[in-house]
Amino acid sequence: QEADIAVAPLTVTSAREEVVSFTTPFLQTGIGILLRKDTASQDMSFFHFLSPFSKETWTALLFAYLLTCFCLFLVARLSPCEWNEPKNEENHFTFLNSLWFGAGALALQGATPRPQAFSVRVIAVVWWLFTLALLAAYIANFTALLSSGSEQLPIQTFEDLVKQRNLEFGTLEGSSTFYYFKNSKNPIHQMIYEYMEKRREHVLVKTYQEAVQRVMDSNYAFIGESISQDLAAARHCNLIRAPEVIGARGFGIATTQASPWTKPLSIAVLKLRESGDLDYLRNKWWESSCLRQSQERWGPLEPPALGGLFLTLGIGLALGILAALAELSSSSRRAAAHAKKSCCSVFTEEICTRLRIKGAARQSQETSGKANA
Repeated sequence: QEADIAVAPLTVTSAREEVVSFTTPFLQTGIGILLRKDTASQDMSFFHFLSPFSKETWTALLFAYLLTCFCLFLVARLSPCEWNEPKNEENHFTFLNSLWFGAGALALQGATPRPQAFSVRVIAVVWWLFTLALLAAYIANFTALLSSGSEQLPIQTFEDLVKQRNLEFGTLEGSSTFYYFKNSKNPIHQMIYEYMEKRREHVLVKTYQEAVQRVMDSNYAFIGESISQDLAAARHCNLIRAPEVIGARGFGIATTQASPWTKPLSIAVLKLRESGDLDYLRNKWWESSCLRQSQERWGPLEPPALGGLFLTLGIGLALGILAALAELSSSSRRAAAHAKKSCCSVFTEEICTRLRIKGAARQSQETSGKANA
């Protein structure tokens, strides 16, 4: 026995508990992976410009574009203000022209044909507002992505660490972390232990300072106490800890077995925790001067974030279709009164003529030919 009390980053383990006594843990920790940012960063993808939106958002955007163009095409055919004489004149809002009109709005460029009917203009205005807000969200998120410095870390978990071949990894020789992997039944943990055991002369380090220095100087990942790694990342801005933490445990103060100091120290630790002093000290000494918040908080925009935008577009499309039907109904009512026919029959005939213009045109030509004969 050389000391009565040991205050150090000592994790409470069953093996240590057999020879010494521990107080209540004063700091919670786990096992994490310490990396250097440039070795852990991912190369930019060739399609990096698609990153501001998630795949689901891009899919929803494509669907909204096609649906809007189809509604433009449909409403331009239904509205008599846009297409007054379907039997004698050509409709400029073909489906291809509608696609071109929608694409022009996405690029903030004007495109022909220009809408004349109120119903078509409603859809056009709603689509313009939709694309304006969408482009603002894209530009803002893309700017945040570029300023964050890198994409999401490719090494998120211990499984990712095992699968990669660019980085060596190890831990402190004879540490509780080493024996954690040795005794674990998890296949991934067993693979990590076998890797370190085969290369123990090369990947195991003697001290924590040596481990941090090796991470900064070479392609090396250090497996150790996550709380200590957070402190290293706060002190060295080129270091970062991977998100996954395993093996939750705590740091305790070691005393001799049956020591009279164990209980008073445990009570003191509990009082400091209840008063918030431990949290204050943790925030004070682990506070980082590195600007990592933007990188950690950035993420691609998901559909729920733009839900109101898509809802507004849907309402606008519905209003445009209803306005086109109202215009066609008003025109059919006047035509029915003039021809002394049923309004419903004229309305149905108009819809069939506008949606099946080729067949209706041939039928009308055949009827007019018979009449002339």
